[in-house]
Amino acid sequence: MEADVDYDRMMRVFRAAAIEAGDRIMEIYGAEDFEVRAKSDASPVTEADEAADALISARLRVAFPDLPLVTEEQADSHDQSAATFLIVDPLDGTKEFVQRRGDFTVNIAFVEAGVPVRGVVYAPAKGRLFYTDAEGNSVEEDGPFDIEKTGSVRPIRVGKPDNAALYVVASKSHRDAATDAYIAHYGVADLKSAGSSLKFCLVATGEADLYPRLGRTMEWDTAAGDAVLRGAGGHVIRFEDHAPFTYGKPGFANGFFIAHAPGVALVKP
Repeated sequence: MEADVDYDRMMRVFRAAAIEAGDRIMEIYGAEDFEVRAKSDASPVTEADEAADALISARLRVAFPDLPLVTEEQADSHDQSAATFLIVDPLDGTKEFVQRRGDFTVNIAFVEAGVPVRGVVYAPAKGRLFYTDAEGNSVEEDGPFDIEKTGSVRPIRVGKPDNAALYVVASKSHRDAATDAYIAHYGVADLKSAGSSLKFCLVATGEADLYPRLGRTMEWDTAAGDAVLRGAGGHVIRFEDHAPFTYGKPGFANGFFIAHAPGVALVKP
């Protein structure tokens, strides 16, 4: 059953929350030092992750009290079972943040009946802000970014791929031999590495044609970028059988996937 949602209001809340969280993240990023701890799965977490999560969660719970909220930094939210929900990764690319590489993002998405239909991806260190509008079409806003006032926005669309010369993007921190072997099946003009959910956005803007991910991710890592890509005319599919990539899976864990522009001649695994 579809939720009765005011998408215009939702995207105003998402955008403001992402910018506010990004501002706080950059305050910590600019400090001489910040605390880094290991979570139970050995992945890093910083005070920036936790501060951003607190800001975003507070805004979302006030604005949408009836929608389930799943967020990476609140383990008790991972036990929910839902097909329609809000999902947040307050700082995707913590490794990039810790190493001060800039490829980290704030991610907020709304999943409806298993499909990420609205989302925002904000890369504060890169000065790039991507989101779906009230109608579900994707845009990029030009900075500087004001929480209260929307700046100049322009529609983004996937490119028209040349299968003899594809632009491929892959993970910066999680690249492996299996991913390289899969990419080798394609005619590649350029292969770039990027961190976090920015990879979805590079496909959404036509800066890349193909993003394969043969590794562990969670739904909060992908939902917002997936929504932006879908709103720009792109697709995300399961790696193993090219079936639709859905959300609300047990534990919110993802399988392997392929994000791509229409027209890419996909190779079966």
